[in-house]
Amino acid sequence: MRSFNIRLILVVSLASLAGCSSHKPLQVTGIQLGRSLNADNTVAGHTTRYSPHDTIHVSVLTAGVGSGTISVRWMYGPRVLDEPKKQVSYTDVAATDFSLQSPAGFPEGEYSVEAFVDGQSVGKRTFHIESAR
Repeated sequence: MRSFNIRLILVVSLASLAGCSSHKPLQVTGIQLGRSLNADNTVAGHTTRYSPHDTIHVSVLTAGVGSGTISVRWMYGPRVLDEPKKQVSYTDVAATDFSLQSPAGFPEGEYSVEAFVDGQSVGKRTFHIESAR
């Protein structure tokens, strides 16, 4: 009987541990572009028009419990500028931020940023670099 109780406790414990380690996917609720960030990493001053020396910020908004890799792909035409990644684990609403800057200044034109969760695209935003006139 004692052996049965120990086995039962072991099976229940292992089942509980297996349930705790389950990977819940992140639920993306939005993608924001702007010139600056708020304290919670959401974007302040939303825009899609920038000057050559601006820093471009993007925040990937998520809700609920989940973990995974959030990444973005910054593009200028067909050229990849950067592909940063962040491993995250959240228990509530969150914003994961990324930024792009060029000390020499960006050339004028159309750019895009695509967001990914665990390698799967979750959205794309287009923005423009324009010289001040």
